[in-house]
Parts: sequence; C-alpha cells; structure tokens
Amino acid sequence: MSSNTLLLGDCLDVLTGISSELVDLIYVDPPFLTQKVHRLGTRDGKKTYSFKDLWSSSENYGDFLLTRLGECHRCLKNTGSLFFHCDDNSGHIARLVLDDIFGGENFQSEIIWTYKRWSNSRRGLLPSHQTILFYAKTDSFKFNPVVTGYSQSTNIDQILQRRIRDERGKAVYARTETGEPISNGGKKGVPLGDVWEIPYLNPKARERVGYPTQKPVLLLERMIKLCTDPGDVVLDPFCGSGTTIVAAGLLGRAAIGIDNSEEALALARTRLETCAKTSSRLLEIGRDEYVRKDLDLLEHLRGLEFHPVHRNKGLDAILAVEWEGKPIFIRIQRQHETVCEAAVSLSRAARNKGGAKLILIVVDEARQGLFGPEGIPEDVMVVPSAAVEIKRILKDHDHQSANSTCATAAKPLLS
Repeated sequence: MSSNTLLLGDCLDVLTGISSELVDLIYVDPPFLTQKVHRLGTRDGKKTYSFKDLWSSSENYGDFLLTRLGECHRCLKNTGSLFFHCDDNSGHIARLVLDDIFGGENFQSEIIWTYKRWSNSRRGLLPSHQTILFYAKTDSFKFNPVVTGYSQSTNIDQILQRRIRDERGKAVYARTETGEPISNGGKKGVPLGDVWEIPYLNPKARERVGYPTQKPVLLLERMIKLCTDPGDVVLDPFCGSGTTIVAAGLLGRAAIGIDNSEEALALARTRLETCAKTSSRLLEIGRDEYVRKDLDLLEHLRGLEFHPVHRNKGLDAILAVEWEGKPIFIRIQRQHETVCEAAVSLSRAARNKGGAKLILIVVDEARQGLFGPEGIPEDVMVVPSAAVEIKRILKDHDHQSANSTCATAAKPLLS
C-alpha cells in the first residue's frame, strides 16, 4: 500500500477488506443528519459537488453509524484513537453509538471547534461551533502533549513560583528557609484545552475547492499531531475532497481515504498534487495578541521561545528557558522611554519574584537619560536591538573611514 491510498465505495464494504489493528488514527466526518442535500460549486462556477444527507429516521441514522464505526474500531490499533466530527443534529446519537462500541471509559474529550462566520438569515443565535468526539481504543492510546501560552488573567506569580499545600491543605507559594521564592522550573505553558479556535475556510481561502462541508487542513493537522507520529497510518472513511489525506501527507503520515463518490476522490487526487494549506495569523500569534497594543515590540524576540506577560507594566515576556534555575524577564524599551527609565521599570517589576535574570532590549541608544549608564540598576543586563547594533556598526565604520581620510591628507606629498 502506498503512502496515500484512495478507495471508492461505501466505507462499510471497503473497511471489511482492511486488516485488523492496522490504523493509528481515524477521523470520521460523516453526514450530520441535517436532512438536506448539500451542494456547492467551485470558484469559477464550472463544477458543482453535492451529497445527500437525508434519513428516514434517527434510528436509521444510528444504525448507519453503528455498523461503520464497528468496523473502524476493528481496524484501529490498541494504541489508536478516533475523532468523530458532528454538530447539534447528530452529536447525541453519535455519543450513544460510540459509547456502545468503544466503551464510555475510553471517551477522552468533547472538543469544541469554534470559529467566526458570516451571518445568515436564520432566526436566533448564529451557529459558530462544531463538536469533535475524541475516543481512544484502550487506555494505552498514543498522545503527544501540546502546550499553549498563558492567558491574560494569569498572575505572573502563578507562572513563576512553585505551589505546595500547607498544613491546612491550602495551596501556597513555596519558599526557602530564608523566605526566597522557589521557582517552578521552565515555563512550558498551559496544556492544550478542548476548545479550539481555528478559522473556518472563507470563500477566498487558497485551499478551498468548492466541496460542501470542507474542513480546514489546520484542524486536521492538530488532531493528527496529537495522536500520531511520522510514519503512522491515518484513515478517513468519509474523506470527501481529501482534507485528511492532504494533512496527513504534509505531516509525513500514510493515509487511507474512502468515499462513495468518484468525483470526490478525483478532487482529492488533484489536491494531493498541490497540498495547499491556508495559513492563520490567529493561530500563529493567538487571539490575545491581536489586541495587544505593543505587539510590534515582541518582534525583537523572534526566534526565541517565550511567553508574553500580560497585566504587568514593567515586563514584556518570560523566556521558556531559565538562567541558573531562575526565570529570565525581558523588557523592550519604548520609544518614549530613556534607557534608564526602561531599566528601572524592569527592575521594579521584578522585585520579589525569585531573583530573576533581567534583560532590557534597547531600541534607542541615544535616549540614555539624565544619569546615563550609571542610572541603570545593577540587576539589569542591557542588550542592543538589531537596529541599534547595526547603527553602531555603521557609525564605527564611518568614523574609521573619516580617520583614514584624515591620515591620508596629512601625509607629505612625494616629489
């Protein structure tokens, strides 16, 4: 079997031909019991794709899921997982079926995929999320932890200091015998939660191909990264236009896609030739950073692992690594600040926070302040920004060139 295999037919029939315990991850995005015919055209209007989501009853839909998910369970390795995509039409039915097949004890999470969408004419609240049910086959399922940044409401002491239980069982900050705060180690961030804000594909998205209910590659990549490693096998029994297959290929996983539409599989084959993916600035920097007034300041830290510090006027970031067991605080000089003012602000903000290493990035070296370098607190290390360092190099070069010209002019003329 090649790294990408596309198979035509009802997945119930096709799955019977797949070996037991072959697959590491299954993503199921079946019809949602919407009782509609879903239809969408390509951007140029030359092609239309559609599928029927019509059922005689909820029981009929449940039976449809029961037989196919049973085969999925058989194909899944003991270390494997299944993600079932649904909405408020079918989620309650899917949960009952999956509990019956996988066992309620193997239910892991109800993931909420939330997004912003254009408005519609529906009376009531605008639907802005879908649900993904996460099940493991056994308690030995593969899982690769993902961490995210701290929220704006997190107090900086919660990030920096280790917490212990006192004699009353109350959580308190740990301190040494001399009263010094004890660090809680490297700043890894917060484990990924079960609410995922990933943009919905807009009509002009580069990866949009005109297939109804098409999901973004970024969404599938997150699931694949969580529960598989490179070289693992991913299965999508309702692959449609092939988003799962594209995401698996981009991440170095083998993939099997099944669909009963030859048109859908032809579209999937075409997508595999380009593997287009829409980037998301939202995911790159986080929604909180969109409203951060001084976001451009953090560009000075590009290439370093760090966590932005919110709710603190003196600190901009904490590096993910430590300095001799102590946290590393960063501040970037503002345009309205002297170097001395920025250094004092950083030093004050870091008081009583565990003897942290303090680094000030200078963006305007000319604004030294009234007391010059002598006014900088001893606990602050001053580092020039790239722009300041380049200006210094150019200035030194111009000075050397001027000296060279003067020396040449001072030499006596040879007769």
